[in-house]
Amino acid sequence: MADKPSRALVLYGDGLARFIDSSHTHFHSLASKASCGFLSLPNASASESEDERIVREFAILLDACEAYLNLDANTTKDGCQKSTILTISERFMGMKAAIITNNSTLKSFGAKVGLSVLQLNEFIRRNHSDTEPHCEMLKLLGFHDGKTLDTRQFDLIIVHVGAGEKINDEKGDMEYINSLVGGILCKAQPGSEISSHLHLSVVMSYGSVSEDDESNLSVLTKKDERNSELPLLFPRQSYTMKGEIQRKDVRHHCPMLIAQWQYAVTRKDVAETFSFEDFKEHGGNLVIPADRFLHEIAFKLWKAPKYGA
Repeated sequence: MADKPSRALVLYGDGLARFIDSSHTHFHSLASKASCGFLSLPNASASESEDERIVREFAILLDACEAYLNLDANTTKDGCQKSTILTISERFMGMKAAIITNNSTLKSFGAKVGLSVLQLNEFIRRNHSDTEPHCEMLKLLGFHDGKTLDTRQFDLIIVHVGAGEKINDEKGDMEYINSLVGGILCKAQPGSEISSHLHLSVVMSYGSVSEDDESNLSVLTKKDERNSELPLLFPRQSYTMKGEIQRKDVRHHCPMLIAQWQYAVTRKDVAETFSFEDFKEHGGNLVIPADRFLHEIAFKLWKAPKYGA
């Protein structure tokens, strides 16, 4: 066991998975040392808007779908909010969490589930961290001058970057998040104090999906797709189940790609590139439901009694 709870940084590229290429070397460097796999999502409604998709998928990552579905129902006639939505802190043993994003809809939802909300562009300008944007994020987690401090402002920080976003009118979405990954890996060198206490997750989603994506980006294998009656003898994949109950709505294509790394804590698999094909062939985490993601993080932070709780 670690001598103290970890602190977590989640870099979430919303709709950016399809834009990763060979030039994004920091992504591939992370994948080569991380535990890689997929987070499965439910199918989207045909009438869902882009803003609705962004919030819904983020809510799934937080296992806060009930809060998302009941946002309107939790407003009284006088406009006041009812206190029926449990916050992140209430659900996870006082965990202090923040989201850094430019998306106004996501900021509103994050505040409702108890996240501290920071505007990404304003955060960068205020801290003069354009060249090293990761430094202040690490400092908020209690990492400073290569040391792990006993005090920190947050246990968990989620940085959300959407497709097509400009960061302070300079770096684009992919370039910015790639530079964040590189900066963090530089600060958290294997064997350093930061590397053994920082739990880094990079999550990349496909955003809105099309029919073409269903065949090209499916997590199903040929043995899953055979037409004989033999598949009835095989157990269902765990990501399609919730306890002993089969999940009613599982999308088998376009999962979120996830790479997680913490020195001497996470397993290393044999993936070498941050790509759907490499994760499917060589990833060690295979597929887990996206609504289990935050529970795993909370366990690493000593904010949940057991893994997957």
